[in-house]
Amino acid sequence: MQTAQRVAIVTGGSGGIGRATAARLAADGMAVVVHYAHHRAPAEQVVQAITEAGGTAVADGGDIADEAAMTALFDRAQQRFGGLDVLVHTAGIMPLAPVEQLDLDVFDRVQRTNVRGTMVVDQLAARRLRSGGAIVNFSTSITRLQTPGYAAYAASKGAVEALTLILARELAGRDVTVNAVAPGPTATPLFFEGKPQQLIDQIAGANPFGRLGTPEDIAELVAFLAGPGRWINGQVLYANGGMA
Repeated sequence: MQTAQRVAIVTGGSGGIGRATAARLAADGMAVVVHYAHHRAPAEQVVQAITEAGGTAVADGGDIADEAAMTALFDRAQQRFGGLDVLVHTAGIMPLAPVEQLDLDVFDRVQRTNVRGTMVVDQLAARRLRSGGAIVNFSTSITRLQTPGYAAYAASKGAVEALTLILARELAGRDVTVNAVAPGPTATPLFFEGKPQQLIDQIAGANPFGRLGTPEDIAELVAFLAGPGRWINGQVLYANGGMA
């Protein structure tokens, strides 16, 4: 059992931003639990890459919105590593449709995963993180850009922002920071899904840097919030290259 090493859980750790974040936190010396929802193999690939680079990581899975599954995951992480210090919650879904055409079952699924899922893991982290810990949730720059088709997703992330800001204040005196990162368009499988190349090029061209963000761009900010950025608390940080 390890107690000196800081320990992080990265939900959605086999996805684009989650994968880059898990690798970055491991490079910073943390033991990382790479969470996956359904498919273990991609998470194991992340673990293998981290361990081959000299880091410490394990894969663990479960429905992010199921409190029993997530309680068991947190239990296993604590038993294996002796404590918990950081939660990075990247897991989420992003079905797109105009409000007029949106299937309400899809809307409910987005809210369950993105809002309830955040509540479940934040609640567990609030109860378990050691002094000096950090919770990093994920919102989106879409809440500022107001892009048509993203209503269900943006609504869920507005709720995540509210939860983040209130939890930061509820944890006063605990020495645990709570922030949200709100990426702009980022080159991940989730972003590319269903988009023609012309639209991708148009979105990239709207950024002052003339490109999409990369998962590593976002992981850099997460690592700061999870590590030395102790005076940043109760904030939503927009990581989009100046797009919004």
